[in-house]
Amino acid sequence: MSKLNRRDFLKVASLIPGAIALSSLAPKIVPQGARPNVIILLFDAMSATNLSLYGYPRETTPNFKRFAERANVYHAHNSAGNFTSPGTASLLTGMYPWTHRAINMGGLIARDLLDRNLFRFFGDGYTRLAYSQNLWVNYFLTQFGVDVDTVLSPASFSSVARITGANFGDPMAYRAYDDFLFHDGKPPSSLVFGLADRLLFRREYFTESHSRADYPDGMPRAGVYPIYFELKKVFDGIFSTLETLRVERAPYISYFHLWAPHAPYRPARQFMDLFSNDNWRPEKKPEHPLSLKVAQSQLNTRRRNYDEYVANVDAEFGRLMDRLEASGALDNSYVLVTADHGEMFERGEDGHVTPLLYAPVTQVPLMISAPGQRSRLDVHAPTNSVDVLPTLLHLTGHEVPDWCEGRPLPGLGGVDDAERSTFTVEAKNNPAFAPLRMVSVAMLKGGYKLTYYKGYRGKDSFELYNMHNDPQEMVDLFASEKSVAVQLKDELLERLDQVNTRFQKS
Repeated sequence: MSKLNRRDFLKVASLIPGAIALSSLAPKIVPQGARPNVIILLFDAMSATNLSLYGYPRETTPNFKRFAERANVYHAHNSAGNFTSPGTASLLTGMYPWTHRAINMGGLIARDLLDRNLFRFFGDGYTRLAYSQNLWVNYFLTQFGVDVDTVLSPASFSSVARITGANFGDPMAYRAYDDFLFHDGKPPSSLVFGLADRLLFRREYFTESHSRADYPDGMPRAGVYPIYFELKKVFDGIFSTLETLRVERAPYISYFHLWAPHAPYRPARQFMDLFSNDNWRPEKKPEHPLSLKVAQSQLNTRRRNYDEYVANVDAEFGRLMDRLEASGALDNSYVLVTADHGEMFERGEDGHVTPLLYAPVTQVPLMISAPGQRSRLDVHAPTNSVDVLPTLLHLTGHEVPDWCEGRPLPGLGGVDDAERSTFTVEAKNNPAFAPLRMVSVAMLKGGYKLTYYKGYRGKDSFELYNMHNDPQEMVDLFASEKSVAVQLKDELLERLDQVNTRFQKS
């Protein structure tokens, strides 16, 4: 029998459902002792500030709250970036965006740092599987190459999809093919092939979607790419994949990056209008000079649609956890639930394509349940997405490398440290390998949050908030609390200077 190499396997796996590909084609690995499995569930654009788990007035997450009763729950967890590329890259590498340099929209990790990824450390006896509905994350997964045993296509578990570039092993070929033919721009990238494909796909989509009574506004979609899915099918596919791993390929580390609740917000019928009559209105906040200046009434409607979509995701998550519990999968698995960034519906801003770094777009959920855990631990110390890699390495007996910019989380090998400095970096309009001259940086330390906006509209500015007394970030203390402001400003600017020195021209 001929032996499948990795590239051949990826070509086949991208064309058939993920679980079937795993069970019928992948080589079997004999379970080794009691080494724990790792299950990472990342929900794209899920803001902690919109989850009832963290005190949000709308009951958006009863099932996440139920899961929290058996997990470590982190209340001040921030992403290192405010959109997918920097946030996800920091989680997978343990480095801040100014180090790994995946700072642009759809950016890539610096080539000389590619061996610094989570999957590399689990190569000894672990099965490593990754799945992302967000194509930008697949750029990283293809960059990591041999460090990931199985990369499922973004189209896996979808109802209607036309993504072919996943067959390419090189991220540049991957990007060029799908962006050229299938990116849903206006007009199509290719006026001949792109337009013809769009017409054919529209016919296929409308034929399929008309039979989907659960989605009267249309099925959820993975951004501008032709990937339409039903949440139920996606979660069913994840469960089937995890069952195959548990039975045939343990121990394993699995990374599932789900598109929902990212826009477009399309909840199933039973969640539509769930909060339309609750009469709750968010606190109105002043419009920021760097925002899109969207009207507050429009933002309130968008927030309600988002909250309904979050509730839909929560219900499917609860169903998945119940099935994993019944199968025994949780008995020997760490389950990590988080997000790459959040969403904003305030200050004139809609979404997360913004230079702003307020809590709704930076503060994300983090829950980690240990094998067999039955009690809850709440952690209020500031943590960051760069802490995920060192934490998982520590929990599974791997050495934490000295280049890692994160540290093990409190309650899981680390200690509470309110005076620790953590960072969120936004620099999508800055060249990837140049000094950061147009950048937003938020630094959390000692209960304060200092945000630096550099290079926007010809001037620089700072904002300072006391996150303990003013979690809504309404009172800027930069001018009034001068001693704190100067201390934090000096530290932030010194750190930024250190970063920029690496890219200064001689």
